[in-house]
Amino acid sequence: MTTQDAVSAAAARLSEAQATRVPCAPVRDLIGTDDVAAAYAVQQGLVRARLATGATVVGRKIGATSEAVQTQLGVDQPDFGYLLSDMDVSADDPISMRTLLQPRVEGEVAFVLSRDIDDAEITLDVVRDAVDIALPALEIVDSRIADWAIGFTDTVADNASSGLFVVGTDGRTLEELEPRDVAMTLTVNGEERSTGTGAACLGDPLEALRWLAVQAQRYGDPLRAGHLILSGALGPFVPFGPGDRVVATISGFEPLSVTFTD
Repeated sequence: MTTQDAVSAAAARLSEAQATRVPCAPVRDLIGTDDVAAAYAVQQGLVRARLATGATVVGRKIGATSEAVQTQLGVDQPDFGYLLSDMDVSADDPISMRTLLQPRVEGEVAFVLSRDIDDAEITLDVVRDAVDIALPALEIVDSRIADWAIGFTDTVADNASSGLFVVGTDGRTLEELEPRDVAMTLTVNGEERSTGTGAACLGDPLEALRWLAVQAQRYGDPLRAGHLILSGALGPFVPFGPGDRVVATISGFEPLSVTFTD
């Protein structure tokens, strides 16, 4: 099988899992465990297919930024995926789970960019200057791979295990809030299920943003003005189900709460 044939077969497997809501086998048997370029090629193919149905790119997400989540996923490095318009359920209450297979939820800091990040040298000062506002966020991660039995190329191919996302309206400038200093608590039905800090996200959510900006430019698709960036989990992700109410309290922001339904 050629690399392109393997990429196409992996994309077809993941697409079928999404369409049927039946998790599939890992795709690393097709694209290997080390061919990250092939994994991102699968991701790109899946994103293009969704764009063809009317979705638009609204930003990016960074995955596996905290040690806790890397341990949960069995990976040792971050990855990135695309945020599409049909993933945004910020205005939904309650949120339908009808498109999800094996969802988990995590609390994050999100950024909205005021300018493109396509500088010759991308430093922490560059990305700080490019942030318009920071927002509280919940990412509903999901996996098309059965039992979340993923390797690094599996999660990359699967759009960094993306599902849905929610962002609050309570924004802060970086003069008002230092992302690395925030503390996060996530509850499900009032029970504390996850805690963490901004420093758990690659040492600083702005460092995660810098890492993403470098990767995006490397892959020929720089971050753009107006993009929403989910910078990565501040603590472990947790499962939830229909009827559950999830609240993320991130210091410096108003609490962000959502309820899920079938």
